[in-house]
Amino acid sequence: MKVKIVSIPVLDQDNALDFYTNKLGFVKKHDVPLSEKNRWLTVVDKEEQEGTEVLLEPSPENFEPSRTYQKALFDAGIPYTQFNVDDVQKEYDRLLKLGVVFSVKPTAMGTVKIAVFNDTCGNNIQIVEML
Repeated sequence: MKVKIVSIPVLDQDNALDFYTNKLGFVKKHDVPLSEKNRWLTVVDKEEQEGTEVLLEPSPENFEPSRTYQKALFDAGIPYTQFNVDDVQKEYDRLLKLGVVFSVKPTAMGTVKIAVFNDTCGNNIQIVEML
């Protein structure tokens, strides 16, 4: 088995596409209309465009249990997912300059350094550097 797509629930696909491309640096891979309001919308790492796709999933809009779960995680400060980076401090500084809001500043925890930010789409996202 191989992981080809991972989903992140988003409250607004247009906002998510803007944030994930213009702030985080992903590039759009697929944008296929599914209905009047929903799209199959994926982004990928610009350095690995044939790698794992991140599906910006509109499930909170269409499935109340998804919205409840997403909100509960966010309110508890728990990251929905994590992305690996080479240097958490460098990425933190870059994203701060772009106006990204962090709930956890770069913090060393054993063999990793982490930071957590608000993706503006209903999720806390953790970045991780392996030490």
